[in-house]
Amino acid sequence: MDMENKFGRTTELKIVANVVQGRTILEESFFTAPLKIMNPFYRNNKIMQVMQLSASAALMAGDMQKIFIEAKEGSCLEFTSQSYEKIHRMEDGEARRDTRIIVGKAAFLSYNPLPVIPFKGSAFQSSTEVVLEDKNSRFIMCDIISCGRYARGERFQYRYYKSLINIYVNQKLIYRDNTNFIPDLFDLEQIGLFEGYSHVANMVICNLNLSDDFMEKIRIQLEDIPKVSGGITRLESGDILIKVFGNNAQILEEICCKITREHIEEI
Repeated sequence: MDMENKFGRTTELKIVANVVQGRTILEESFFTAPLKIMNPFYRNNKIMQVMQLSASAALMAGDMQKIFIEAKEGSCLEFTSQSYEKIHRMEDGEARRDTRIIVGKAAFLSYNPLPVIPFKGSAFQSSTEVVLEDKNSRFIMCDIISCGRYARGERFQYRYYKSLINIYVNQKLIYRDNTNFIPDLFDLEQIGLFEGYSHVANMVICNLNLSDDFMEKIRIQLEDIPKVSGGITRLESGDILIKVFGNNAQILEEICCKITREHIEEI
Protein backbone atom coordinates (compact mmCIF):
# COMPACT_ATOMS: atom_id res chain seq x y z
CA MET A 1 0.00 0.00 0.00
CA ASP A 2 1.27 3.50 -0.87
CA MET A 3 2.24 5.80 1.97
CA GLU A 4 -0.22 8.54 2.86
CA ASN A 5 0.83 11.90 1.44
CA LYS A 6 0.89 14.33 4.35
CA PHE A 7 2.41 17.14 2.29
CA GLY A 8 0.13 17.21 -0.76
CA ARG A 9 0.30 20.99 -0.97
CA THR A 10 2.69 23.75 -1.97
CA THR A 11 6.00 23.68 -0.15
CA GLU A 12 8.32 26.69 -0.30
CA LEU A 13 12.03 27.19 0.23
CA LYS A 14 13.79 30.55 -0.11
CA ILE A 15 17.53 31.15 0.30
CA VAL A 16 19.26 34.52 -0.19
CA ALA A 17 23.04 34.91 0.28
CA ASN A 18 24.77 38.28 0.61
CA VAL A 19 28.17 39.64 1.64
CA VAL A 20 28.70 41.37 4.97
CA GLN A 21 32.20 42.58 5.92
CA GLY A 22 33.75 40.44 3.20
CA ARG A 23 32.01 37.22 4.26
CA THR A 24 29.06 35.47 2.62
CA ILE A 25 26.14 35.16 5.01
CA LEU A 26 22.62 33.83 4.86
CA GLU A 27 20.70 37.08 4.56
CA GLU A 28 17.29 35.47 4.29
CA SER A 29 15.86 31.97 4.66
CA PHE A 30 12.30 30.74 4.62
CA PHE A 31 10.88 27.25 4.32
CA THR A 32 7.72 25.25 4.96
CA ALA A 33 7.35 21.55 5.78
CA PRO A 34 8.64 19.13 4.75
CA LEU A 35 11.62 21.19 3.50
CA LYS A 36 14.16 22.87 5.75
CA ILE A 37 17.89 23.63 5.78
CA MET A 38 20.84 22.91 8.03
CA ASN A 39 22.82 25.73 9.59
CA PRO A 40 25.27 26.89 6.88
CA PHE A 41 28.92 26.02 7.11
CA TYR A 42 31.94 27.28 5.18
CA ARG A 43 34.41 25.87 2.71
CA ASN A 44 37.84 27.56 2.59
CA ASN A 45 36.35 30.29 4.80
CA LYS A 46 34.76 31.95 1.76
CA ILE A 47 32.10 29.73 0.21
CA MET A 48 28.98 29.22 2.29
CA GLN A 49 27.38 25.79 1.87
CA VAL A 50 23.64 25.38 2.47
CA MET A 51 22.22 21.85 2.68
CA GLN A 52 18.55 21.16 2.06
CA LEU A 53 16.77 18.61 4.26
CA SER A 54 13.36 17.00 3.89
CA ALA A 55 11.14 15.43 6.53
CA SER A 56 9.27 13.51 3.83
CA ALA A 57 10.42 10.06 2.70
CA ALA A 58 9.77 10.96 -0.94
CA LEU A 59 7.93 13.24 -3.33
CA MET A 60 4.34 12.07 -3.69
CA ALA A 61 1.31 12.79 -5.86
CA GLY A 62 0.03 16.32 -5.32
CA ASP A 63 3.31 17.66 -3.94
CA MET A 64 4.28 21.06 -5.32
CA GLN A 65 7.60 22.66 -4.41
CA LYS A 66 8.60 26.26 -5.09
CA ILE A 67 12.30 26.95 -4.54
CA PHE A 68 14.04 30.33 -4.80
CA ILE A 69 17.82 30.71 -4.43
CA GLU A 70 19.73 33.96 -4.85
CA ALA A 71 23.43 34.74 -4.54
CA LYS A 72 23.70 38.52 -4.37
CA GLU A 73 26.59 40.55 -5.75
CA GLY A 74 29.99 39.21 -4.65
CA SER A 75 28.62 36.30 -2.60
CA CYS A 76 29.73 32.67 -2.91
CA LEU A 77 27.15 29.95 -2.28
CA GLU A 78 27.07 26.18 -2.66
CA PHE A 79 23.63 24.55 -2.47
CA THR A 80 23.22 20.81 -2.03
CA SER A 81 20.87 18.26 -0.47
CA GLN A 82 21.24 15.73 2.33
CA SER A 83 19.95 12.61 0.57
CA TYR A 84 18.89 11.19 -2.77
CA GLU A 85 15.61 12.58 -4.10
CA LYS A 86 13.03 9.77 -4.20
CA ILE A 87 9.85 10.13 -6.25
CA HIS A 88 7.21 7.79 -4.87
CA ARG A 89 4.77 5.60 -6.82
CA MET A 90 1.55 7.43 -7.78
CA GLU A 91 -1.72 5.92 -8.92
CA ASP A 92 -2.49 9.20 -10.68
CA GLY A 93 -1.42 12.83 -10.55
CA GLU A 94 2.17 14.04 -10.34
CA ALA A 95 4.69 15.86 -8.19
CA ARG A 96 6.02 19.23 -9.37
CA ARG A 97 8.91 21.53 -8.59
CA ASP A 98 9.50 25.09 -9.80
CA THR A 99 12.96 26.50 -9.10
CA ARG A 100 14.25 30.01 -9.74
CA ILE A 101 17.94 30.82 -9.26
CA ILE A 102 19.51 34.29 -9.46
CA VAL A 103 23.27 34.89 -9.49
CA GLY A 104 24.36 38.50 -9.04
CA LYS A 105 27.37 40.35 -10.40
CA ALA A 106 30.73 38.81 -9.40
CA ALA A 107 28.83 36.15 -7.42
CA PHE A 108 29.33 32.38 -7.52
CA LEU A 109 26.70 29.68 -7.07
CA SER A 110 27.11 25.91 -7.25
CA TYR A 111 23.76 24.11 -7.45
CA ASN A 112 24.42 20.45 -6.72
CA PRO A 113 21.47 18.46 -5.34
CA LEU A 114 21.97 14.71 -4.92
CA PRO A 115 20.68 12.24 -7.57
CA VAL A 116 17.01 11.62 -8.33
CA ILE A 117 15.40 8.16 -8.13
CA PRO A 118 11.97 7.89 -9.80
CA PHE A 119 10.11 4.87 -8.39
CA LYS A 120 7.90 2.58 -10.47
CA GLY A 121 4.66 4.34 -11.42
CA SER A 122 5.89 7.83 -10.44
CA ALA A 123 5.35 11.05 -12.38
CA PHE A 124 7.41 14.20 -11.94
CA GLN A 125 7.63 17.54 -13.70
CA SER A 126 10.03 20.38 -12.93
CA SER A 127 10.96 23.79 -14.25
CA THR A 128 14.27 25.50 -13.43
CA GLU A 129 15.05 29.08 -14.45
CA VAL A 130 18.56 30.41 -13.86
CA VAL A 131 19.25 34.14 -14.26
CA LEU A 132 22.89 35.23 -14.37
CA GLU A 133 23.08 39.01 -14.17
CA ASP A 134 26.20 39.38 -16.31
CA LYS A 135 29.28 37.56 -17.62
CA ASN A 136 30.88 37.74 -14.17
CA SER A 137 28.04 35.76 -12.57
CA ARG A 138 29.62 32.32 -12.16
CA PHE A 139 27.45 29.23 -11.99
CA ILE A 140 27.81 25.43 -11.85
CA MET A 141 24.82 23.09 -12.02
CA CYS A 142 24.86 19.31 -11.66
CA ASP A 143 21.83 17.10 -12.31
CA ILE A 144 21.89 13.28 -11.93
CA ILE A 145 18.94 10.97 -12.60
CA SER A 146 18.71 7.19 -12.33
CA CYS A 147 16.50 4.72 -14.22
CA GLY A 148 14.67 3.94 -10.97
CA ARG A 149 15.26 1.36 -8.24
CA TYR A 150 17.15 -0.92 -10.62
CA ALA A 151 18.30 -3.24 -7.80
CA ARG A 152 14.60 -4.09 -7.32
CA GLY A 153 14.02 -4.56 -11.05
CA GLU A 154 12.38 -1.15 -11.50
CA ARG A 155 14.29 -0.08 -14.57
CA PHE A 156 12.49 2.73 -16.45
CA GLN A 157 9.13 1.82 -14.97
CA TYR A 158 8.12 5.33 -13.95
CA ARG A 159 5.24 7.05 -15.82
CA TYR A 160 7.27 10.09 -16.79
CA TYR A 161 10.08 12.39 -15.76
CA LYS A 162 9.99 15.88 -17.28
CA SER A 163 12.50 18.64 -16.63
CA LEU A 164 12.83 22.04 -18.31
CA ILE A 165 15.98 24.08 -17.60
CA ASN A 166 16.57 27.60 -18.96
CA ILE A 167 19.73 29.60 -18.24
CA TYR A 168 19.96 33.31 -19.10
CA VAL A 169 22.92 35.71 -19.11
CA ASN A 170 22.12 39.41 -19.49
CA GLN A 171 18.54 38.36 -20.28
CA LYS A 172 19.77 36.26 -23.22
CA LEU A 173 18.95 32.54 -23.26
CA ILE A 174 22.23 30.62 -23.49
CA TYR A 175 21.10 27.11 -22.55
CA ARG A 176 17.88 25.12 -22.64
CA ASP A 177 17.39 21.46 -21.72
CA ASN A 178 13.87 20.15 -22.25
CA THR A 179 13.92 16.56 -20.98
CA ASN A 180 10.91 14.32 -21.47
CA PHE A 181 11.55 10.74 -20.36
CA ILE A 182 8.34 8.77 -20.99
CA PRO A 183 9.09 5.02 -20.94
CA ASP A 184 5.73 4.09 -22.53
CA LEU A 185 6.56 6.24 -25.56
CA PHE A 186 10.33 5.91 -25.88
CA ASP A 187 12.81 3.09 -25.47
CA LEU A 188 15.06 4.82 -22.97
CA GLU A 189 17.74 2.16 -23.43
CA GLN A 190 18.42 3.24 -27.01
CA ILE A 191 21.14 5.44 -28.56
CA GLY A 192 20.58 9.10 -27.83
CA LEU A 193 18.91 8.37 -24.50
CA PHE A 194 20.43 6.22 -21.71
CA GLU A 195 22.23 3.94 -24.20
CA GLY A 196 22.09 0.89 -21.93
CA TYR A 197 23.26 2.74 -18.81
CA SER A 198 21.17 3.25 -15.68
CA HIS A 199 22.27 6.78 -14.67
CA VAL A 200 23.07 10.03 -16.46
CA ALA A 201 24.73 13.19 -15.12
CA ASN A 202 24.49 16.62 -16.72
CA MET A 203 26.78 19.49 -15.72
CA VAL A 204 26.57 23.07 -16.95
CA ILE A 205 29.44 25.45 -16.14
CA CYS A 206 28.83 29.12 -16.89
CA ASN A 207 31.15 32.14 -16.91
CA LEU A 208 34.20 30.39 -15.47
CA ASN A 209 36.22 31.05 -18.65
CA LEU A 210 37.52 27.51 -18.91
CA SER A 211 40.16 26.80 -21.51
CA ASP A 212 40.39 24.17 -24.24
CA ASP A 213 43.10 22.54 -22.10
CA PHE A 214 40.51 22.07 -19.35
CA MET A 215 38.15 20.42 -21.82
CA GLU A 216 40.85 18.04 -23.01
CA LYS A 217 41.75 17.20 -19.41
CA ILE A 218 38.12 16.25 -18.70
CA ARG A 219 37.95 14.10 -21.84
CA ILE A 220 41.05 12.19 -20.76
CA GLN A 221 39.72 11.73 -17.22
CA LEU A 222 36.42 10.34 -18.51
CA GLU A 223 38.21 7.91 -20.81
CA ASP A 224 40.23 6.60 -17.85
CA ILE A 225 37.19 5.84 -15.66
CA PRO A 226 35.87 2.30 -16.21
CA LYS A 227 32.19 1.65 -16.98
CA VAL A 228 31.26 5.25 -17.77
CA SER A 229 30.83 7.07 -21.05
CA GLY A 230 30.89 10.82 -21.29
CA GLY A 231 31.67 13.89 -23.29
CA ILE A 232 32.24 17.62 -22.98
CA THR A 233 31.29 20.39 -25.36
CA ARG A 234 31.25 24.15 -25.55
CA LEU A 235 27.98 26.01 -25.93
CA GLU A 236 27.57 28.85 -28.43
CA SER A 237 28.06 31.23 -25.50
CA GLY A 238 31.45 29.66 -24.74
CA ASP A 239 30.18 27.94 -21.60
CA ILE A 240 30.67 24.23 -20.88
CA LEU A 241 28.30 21.26 -20.95
CA ILE A 242 29.34 17.83 -19.64
CA LYS A 243 27.25 14.67 -19.93
CA VAL A 244 28.26 11.35 -18.35
CA PHE A 245 26.49 7.96 -18.43
CA GLY A 246 27.15 5.26 -15.86
CA ASN A 247 25.66 2.46 -13.78
CA ASN A 248 26.42 3.87 -10.34
CA ALA A 249 25.16 7.13 -8.85
CA GLN A 250 28.10 7.46 -6.48
CA ILE A 251 30.65 7.32 -9.29
CA LEU A 252 28.82 10.04 -11.22
CA GLU A 253 28.61 12.12 -8.03
CA GLU A 254 32.35 11.77 -7.53
CA ILE A 255 33.06 12.84 -11.11
CA CYS A 256 30.86 15.94 -10.81
CA CYS A 257 32.18 16.81 -7.35
CA LYS A 258 35.80 16.51 -8.48
CA ILE A 259 35.19 18.90 -11.35
CA THR A 260 33.31 21.31 -9.09
CA ARG A 261 35.83 21.17 -6.25
CA GLU A 262 38.72 22.06 -8.55
CA HIS A 263 37.02 25.33 -9.37
CA ILE A 264 35.54 26.05 -5.96
CA GLU A 265 39.03 26.05 -4.49
CA GLU A 266 39.95 28.79 -6.98
CA ILE A 267 37.01 31.05 -6.08
